This record gives sequence, structure tokens and C-alpha cells, in this order.
Amino acid sequence: MDPPADHGTDGSSIRPVSSLLAKFEGLTKPGDSQPGTPTRNASPTPAPAPAPKPGRLRERDPSPSTSTPREPPPIPAMRPKDKLTLASLHPASANASASSSPIRTAHPPVSPRPKPTNAPALTVEPPHSPPKRGVGGIPTGDRPAFVSADSLVKSSSPATAGNQFNLPSRSQTPSSEPRKSPRMAPARPPSPPPPRRSVELRRERELGHKPPPSSGGSPDEGATPPVLPTRPRPQQPHHQQQLSHQQQQQPHNPPVGVKRSNTFHVGFDPPPLHHSLATKRRGKDEPLTPQITGDRPALPARPQSIIESVRAANSVSAPPPRPPRPGVNTSMATTTQQKRISSTPVTQAPPPIPRLNGRSMTVADRMPGRVSNDYHAPPPPPTPVEARPAESQIQASHKADLGYPDTSRTNRSKPYLNKGVHEIATKYDSRMFDVCGAFVCTTGSYTRAWNVMDGELVMSLAMSEGMKGASVAFKPGESVDEEGARIWIGTNNGELLEADVLSQSIVNNRPNVHGRYEIIKIYRHFNELWTLDESGTLHVWGPADGSNLPSLASPPTQTFRVPKGHVFSMVVGDELWHATGKEIRVFLPTLDGRTQFQVLIRPLVQDGAGEVTSGTLLASDPDKVFFGHNDGKVSIYSRKTYSCLGVMNISQYKINSLAGAGRHLWAGYNTGKISVYDMGQTPWSVKKDWQAHENPVVKLISDQSSFYKLDRHQVVSLGADNMLRVWDGLLQDDWLQGKMKENDARYCQFEKIKALILTWNAGASTPNSLNYSSDDRVFIENLLRSSDSPDIIVFGFQELVDLEDKTLTAKRFLKPKKKEGTDQERMSHQYRNWLEHLKRSLDQHMNGELYHVLHSAPLVGLFTAIFVKADLLGRISNLNSAEVKRGMGGLHGNKGAIVVRFMVDDTSLCFINCHLAAGQSGATQRHNDIAAILEASLLPSERDASVRFDSFVGGGDGTMILDHELCLLNGDLNYRIDTMSRDTVVTAVKAGNLGKLLERDQLLVARRRNPGFRLRAFEELPITFAPTYKYDVGTDNYDTSEKRRSPAWCDRLLYRCGAGRGRIEQLDYRRHEVRVSDHRPVSGRFRFEVKRVRGKERAQVWMECHQEWEDLRGREGRGEKFYYLTNVIGYDEATATQLIEQQQRSSRSAVGGRRDHRSPSGHRE
Repeated sequence: MDPPADHGTDGSSIRPVSSLLAKFEGLTKPGDSQPGTPTRNASPTPAPAPAPKPGRLRERDPSPSTSTPREPPPIPAMRPKDKLTLASLHPASANASASSSPIRTAHPPVSPRPKPTNAPALTVEPPHSPPKRGVGGIPTGDRPAFVSADSLVKSSSPATAGNQFNLPSRSQTPSSEPRKSPRMAPARPPSPPPPRRSVELRRERELGHKPPPSSGGSPDEGATPPVLPTRPRPQQPHHQQQLSHQQQQQPHNPPVGVKRSNTFHVGFDPPPLHHSLATKRRGKDEPLTPQITGDRPALPARPQSIIESVRAANSVSAPPPRPPRPGVNTSMATTTQQKRISSTPVTQAPPPIPRLNGRSMTVADRMPGRVSNDYHAPPPPPTPVEARPAESQIQASHKADLGYPDTSRTNRSKPYLNKGVHEIATKYDSRMFDVCGAFVCTTGSYTRAWNVMDGELVMSLAMSEGMKGASVAFKPGESVDEEGARIWIGTNNGELLEADVLSQSIVNNRPNVHGRYEIIKIYRHFNELWTLDESGTLHVWGPADGSNLPSLASPPTQTFRVPKGHVFSMVVGDELWHATGKEIRVFLPTLDGRTQFQVLIRPLVQDGAGEVTSGTLLASDPDKVFFGHNDGKVSIYSRKTYSCLGVMNISQYKINSLAGAGRHLWAGYNTGKISVYDMGQTPWSVKKDWQAHENPVVKLISDQSSFYKLDRHQVVSLGADNMLRVWDGLLQDDWLQGKMKENDARYCQFEKIKALILTWNAGASTPNSLNYSSDDRVFIENLLRSSDSPDIIVFGFQELVDLEDKTLTAKRFLKPKKKEGTDQERMSHQYRNWLEHLKRSLDQHMNGELYHVLHSAPLVGLFTAIFVKADLLGRISNLNSAEVKRGMGGLHGNKGAIVVRFMVDDTSLCFINCHLAAGQSGATQRHNDIAAILEASLLPSERDASVRFDSFVGGGDGTMILDHELCLLNGDLNYRIDTMSRDTVVTAVKAGNLGKLLERDQLLVARRRNPGFRLRAFEELPITFAPTYKYDVGTDNYDTSEKRRSPAWCDRLLYRCGAGRGRIEQLDYRRHEVRVSDHRPVSGRFRFEVKRVRGKERAQVWMECHQEWEDLRGREGRGEKFYYLTNVIGYDEATATQLIEQQQRSSRSAVGGRRDHRSPSGHRE
């Protein structure tokens, strides 16, 4: 119910709270005003002296349709150079009415203050009586003219300056709905305006509306009240023009006695408000953002924020010697749009980008007196954008998994550099570092820098209490020779520090530049530095202070917002690829902020891969971007189309870091290992794999400046063990060894020898047990007669003692070891019986060939016996053996392996006899057993470097199994057939359907699906015989006991040729029908190729390989230097080429000077 008209000055029943304010209002109120008559005098008071505009009202960018670009005005020290006059805000020829609403009277004249504060926040609700204070706490009588009710804008206070994504959504924009306040009669003095939603003011500025003339008219029709400048709009939408014209023609006739608040109209009535929304909005004074629906008009140009307009003077092209940032013209308002994936038509303005985490894309710095920039779409491109595939095609265009890397040629040697230190101990907990040429810098509780050539500590700075370095990067230099002199340090409390390395001092700092948020990343982009904090604020630091370099003495040139939840990010060209969880987003930060910041509408996601943990680029393949994931996968994206080119499963372990060095991809793992992958083939191959750190690898950096500065390519790794290690990015030793292996036919003499290998789980049987059956009795005889007189015969037995007899086994475990003697003394009666039986069989059935026992070794149930021909015995050297216990947690030898190695001429051979963990569900334990056997350093190291180079592979020294050129593994591996019942397996065996069973063989499945399975480096001839386990002893029936074990191929023969394919050839692979055990024996005949090195020819090939390496190194070095100068420093191609040639001439001159130098004795002569 409306209150009586005479209860208050505005017709309400509420009296003024402030008597002083009421007094001023009484002074300004005409005493004889009648309803329907104007209250403003015909001659308005003179305009007040112009005051500085508030920060948010400074000059903005021109309209997107403006064809002629305009330079942002130089505004030093965050303030305009000249004060703006009211005439400059609006032309004097504007004939708008003094009243901003057709249904209210004009304001009485006020006396403005000469120097007002920043544009105040409007916190007054629509009351029934005037409030005690005016706008922003300024008394009504002292309110300056430019802070009129018709020109209020969004407050800069935190309560109303949220980062909202506000865009005009329909032709009629609802205005702020008052809370059922009574409409003010025309004869009454105007009430203070209600709280305005920031979106209305912004939209009115965007649409360029002028207040329509008052319906009641005014004596001072020609006087225009000062209003805030509006953002230029090329043309108002046609439907809005018609609607505004109609509303101007239709006078409003409000009911008598109803008052209306001083609402800021845009030419049309607000739509009715639903009662539920009106109830929710009661008592709330924060602005509300209307829903964006309906047809959206074209978006205006992105305005230039306060920070942008002030810092625009620093965004000019850098003078020589440092080139300007390529691809960015900071002095032009219209730039050529980069290609990006979207469904945006090229003939109209692009649609708005979806909001990220409820926040706008671009914000100003979070400091007092600054306003937040709302995101605005960029102007339409001046030239048509090249057609790109749709985003639906991006997500669906990736290939299937490319398979697992080939591990058969893996090199395990550590790629140390020939010069400089190999490792540096940081001596404190450090997790972030950067490297530039000779200096490597880490940060944490200390910030320290070392010289990688001599290991000298050149800088050590202790951080203050409660402060830690969270990120670090070397600052760009004035020229390429000054790179690496200073560093930027980002702290955990949002402060940036700049330190000089050689003087060990902090030369500049900027506290709270990121609020109190931890600065998690510092990026280098040509002569710019970008800083990112954990809240998602991204600062771009461009050239400042009249130099070509960023400076902490000046505020950041531009500020953007990215989503929270950062897990990894990196600079790719001019773009920032930012990952949160599995999602990868692409942004385009610029110095002028006029380019669309978010490149892709939707993030890039691969459902088959885990969270992103790392990423890198390869100079040799610049169109691809590589990302590592926590499930051991690597996803590959195209920089041009943003499509996924493939997903490679390279490991079972988490990838902590990736680095690109030349043509190879380096990966650091949670296990402390580093692997190098050769991507020249599909699937990839593991070129190197070594234990780099005792703890997880924290970070890998491929130093792109090292070739230009140190004439080498260094890759630096930081481990959780707080050790920095420097590696050879060119892998010189690997290349030389591989090249020598390729040319070994030029300096080696090859010969083929024959070998016979037998593996049998004898089930505690003795040689006498073979006499119980005629077929068993002739087993060894038939095996030897059909072997074609081999040069080497290897017998590998398992369970020569009864391992199922728990009492006997326990006694064997617990009995103290006797004093070691000869092999015969240590060997039990069981082993001696079998060895004697084998000797007799060889003497009787090998047609007069003489064989010698080369070596025999027992391990609980395991037993290995190796025989060689008499004429081969003299060519054998370097004989060693070892054992690996895997039973009961590695304490006992009921499970494990016997390893025997020797050399024939200059070829190394290794034989492994295994018995792995049993059980249908024990596949994982078997994987672990075989990994422990193959990765153990068991054998003596070869000290002769030439022997290591010629006789071992993979950079090994002979201590590990895979160091040997020819490896042969046999035994009861106990791998079973998965997901099939016993009866199904038996039925398939009887039907001869072995292929169905082999598809589910655990060993073959692991080789296909498990990239970390160590037996993937071995080969096996296709199996054509029935499963060899488990039989009822003495019969041909598979297990019919209580347990009814399922048949399986437990007994296997596998081989590996590390010296090149073709050096081992398997001639057959078969089983033998011996019923004395529950396993059937398996044998195979092989042909080995051994070599003998000729020294003179080898030396000649070695010299040629070295010369070829130097030529290759020169080409690689020139390419790396060119990439560094053009893609990191930013020189053009001609300048980069000139610098490289100049450096080469200086290097040749230095070498020539050293050659011409003579000793003092020579001069005396």
C-alpha cells in the first residue's frame, strides 16, 4: 500500500536519518514546485572544474569495426597525462535531455568537489526516503558533476568487481528491478538511484545508448549533464533503435502517488520479474548477472584496461640487437588472427568463448585501485581465416595406441659428457631449477647457482623465514652473449625476485605481484617472461623502462586468467598449452591484449590416458607437441590442427618429466630411471635406459643454449635425492658403438657354431628312474643322436630335489652351510649322479666326438651343466657364473636362476637357467622374478675398454645378463593359460586348437601388453607342441588329482641377440615324451655366429667413425644453434646465420692459433 504523500519529502513514511542531509536537501528543493512542473532552473549552474576521471573510465579501445587502428595514449605512472574536460567526454552539440529518464524530473544543481575519489560503489537500496550519504560516501550537496546518477558504472570494490562473463544476449535487456518501490510523482524531488547491476551499465556503454528526452520536458532543454564516456559502437542494432524510438514517443503515465526510484533507463521498460526471483533478491545488494539467452549481437572490441593503457608504451618493438617479438605487432590495433580451431564463421564476429571455472579470461592485477577486466571477444579478423577442421574431428582424429617400444636394443650405459662435472649435490631440498649454458640454478629454501664445467658454487642466497622459491627462470639478456646473467625467482607468497648470478645479490623485487598466491611457473618467451600463480593469474612481462627486457620496476604489461588446478604447462610458439588434470587448453597471451586469449573452445582430452604430468617439444619435429601422463603414456598433438596424432604406451610407471634432445625423447620416471626413445620407427625403440637417480626424477631440462655457449648439448636432471646430473644430449658413445657394430664385417671374422639346449623339470627323478620305461630309457640317447654334433650342449634342470617335501626343504634351508670346497664337495649326491649320467651318454652316443665339462652349478633344485667340444675349449675365455635366489623373498634358492657366461673368441655368451614362482595367479610375481634376474649386477666387470666395446652390447661392462651379445634363457617359467577352465584347455589340446590357448598364454600376453615386461627383449620360436605341464606321473593324462591343475606351457626356451638380428638362429623347438615327471622336457637346436676381431682393420674403421661423428656433430650443432637463436632469442634467420658463421670463424682462428704456438725451447733453438 502506498504511503501518504505528505509523510516525507519523497512521499514515504520514513524520515531522514541525517538531519544535515535533510537540511541540504531542503535548501536545494524549490518551495513552490507543483506536480508536473520542472524543478530545474532555466539557467543551470556553470559546469564545475573537470576532475580526474576514475580509473575504470579511462579511454578504451576503438570499436572493432574501426578500420584505422589507434595507438593507446601514453599514460605514465598509471594516470592520464592531461586531465580530461567534460567537453571531451561528450560533444557540446548533444541535445539530450537533462533528465536521464522520461518519468522523473531532473536533478537539482549540485556543487561538485574539485578532486573526488575513485568512482564510488553504489550501495544504496531503493528506500522510501533519501539515504544519509550520497554516492561513494560523498554528501549529496558536494557530489561532483561527473558522478551523476545517470553515469554510474560498476564499482571497483571487491564486492561488485567480480570476474563475470557479461555479454549482451537479447535485443531487450532487462534493467535492474527495484524491490517494489513506489513510483515517484513528477512533482516530488527525485530519490537517490537504486543499486545498479553492473551488466546494465556495461551494456549501455557497449550499445552506445543516449538517455531519451524526458516526457515532461525541461526549461533547460539544451543543457547536457556530464555523463561518463561510452564505449564506441559502430551501429545500434536495428530492432533496438526501433524500440527506443517507440518508447520515446510513448509518454509514461504512472499512477498518482506512486514514486519510482531514479532508475537508469536505456529506452525501454524492464520485463516483469518473477515472484520467486523477486523474493530471492530481497535484501541482496550485490549486482546480479542476467542469463545470456537468445540471439547475441556482434561483440565489441576488447577494451584496454587501465594496466593495458598505461603499459602500452612499453609494448613497442624492441630495438637491435634483440629483435622484436615475432608475430606480434603491439603498435597496431588490428592484427592478423592466428589460425585456431573453432566453428567461428569468418564473415562475422566470433561467438563468445565459454567461461572457465566461472571466471573471465582477462583480469587486471589484484591490487588496490585496479579494476578487473571482463573478457571480451576480439574484433573480427580483417582477412578471412583459413578453414580448419571442426573440434569434433579433433577429438576423433587420433590414432589408436601405436604399440609398445622395442626394448631389444636398449643401451644401459650412463651418457656422461667428456668435459665438465657429471653431478652436483644441491645439499638442500630443491624441486625447481633452470639451466643456461655454464650456469645451473636451483631454488627452494635457498637459491643457488653452479658452474657445470667445474662444479663451482657461484651464487648462494638464503630465503627469508617462511619464504621459499617455487619457480625460477633465467632472465633474457640484452644480447645473446648476456644470456644467463640474471634470474627471476617466484616465491610461495607471490613475490618476484631478480638476482644477479655473479654478484650474488638481489637487484630488484616486486612483492605481492601475485597477491599471496604461490608463483608456480615462470616461462621464457623471446624477450618476455610470463609468471603464473596457483590461482590461475598469468602476468605477461614485456619490455619496460625503455629497454628491451622485462623489469620488476614496472608492473606487468598484461594480465590474464587461466583455470585453476594447474598440473603442467609450457610455451609452444606464441601459445601457452595449459593442462588441468587430463584436459589441455591452449591460450594466446599477447602484450596488447587485443587477440582472443582462448584459442580452443573445448579442451583437448584423451580418455585413454591419465593426468598430464609433463610435456616437451622436439626441434627436429616442430609440428608436434608431446605430453607425458601419470599412467606411462605419451600423447602427441599437432600444433597446426590441434588434433591428437597418437597415444604411445611407453611405461608402467609415472612419467615425471619429458625433454626433447635432437631426434630423441627423454623421459624421467618415478623409479629414478631415465629412458631415451628413438621415434624414427613405429613402434618406438628404447635407445637408452639407465638408473639416473636413487629417487624419482623431478625434472629434466634440455639446455637449448648449451651448443651456442659451450659447444655441446647438455641435458640436466634433478632427482628427489637432491642431485643434479649432467648428461650428453647427443649420446656420442652410443652413436660410436652403434656405428662400429654396423661396420663390424669390415674388421671381424665370423664363424657359425652349433648349440643344443635342453630344459626339464625332472620332478626329483634320478637317472635310474629313466630305466622304468623303455621310452624314458632312450630319451637322452635320442636327443644326442638327433642333435647334429653341436659345439655347445647345455642341460638345464629344475627340481632335481623334491621341493614339495616340506620337511626336507626346511632342513635344507635351515642347515648351516658347510665350509666351501671344490664343486664336487659342495654338490649333492643327486647332482653328481646326473652329471655322471650325462658324461656317459655323451661318450656313448656322440659318434666319437670328445666333449669336456665346461661348467656345472647347482642351486637347491636347479642344476646347469655345460659341455663343449674339445676343439672349441681353447677358444673359450672369461668364464664366470652366478646365482640369483628368489624363493621366500629372495632368501632361498628354491626359486631363482643360475647364470653362466663365457666368451668364444671375441663374442660373449650368457646362459640362464630359471625356475620362477608357481601358481595360476602368480604372473606378477613371475614378472618380478624375471626382472630381478635380468637387472641384477651379477658378474665381474670387464675392465678393458676395447673388450667392453667389442664384446658387450648396450653400453654394458659384462656385469648384467643383457650386456652380452648372445643370451639364451631356459627353465620352468611357470607361465599359465589365463581365463580358461581346466576342461576347456584339455578339450582344446585334444582338438589341436593350440592357437586359441596361445592367445591367452601369460608370457605371450605380457609381451604384447606390458611395456615393462623384461622378456620383451627376448624372442621365442612359435610353439607347435602341446602344453608340457601338468601330467599324472607315468601317464599321458593331464592332472586328474584333487587340484586338477590346468595344462600350460611352463617349460620354455627364449633367446636374445644384442649384436644384431641374425646372429642367433633357432633350428627347432620341440618337446620329448618322458613320463617319469609331471613336466615334459623341451629342447632346441641353435646356430650361433661368433666373431674374431682383427686389430689393424678395427683401428682404421674407428678413425673413420670418429670423423663421421665430427661431421654429424657439426651439422647437429649448427641446427641447434640456429633453433636457439631464432626460436628462443628471436633473431631473424639472416642474423642467426651471421652469428653462427662469426662464431665458427672465431673457433677456427683459436684452433689455428694453438697450432702455430711453439714452445720456448723451440724459439731458443
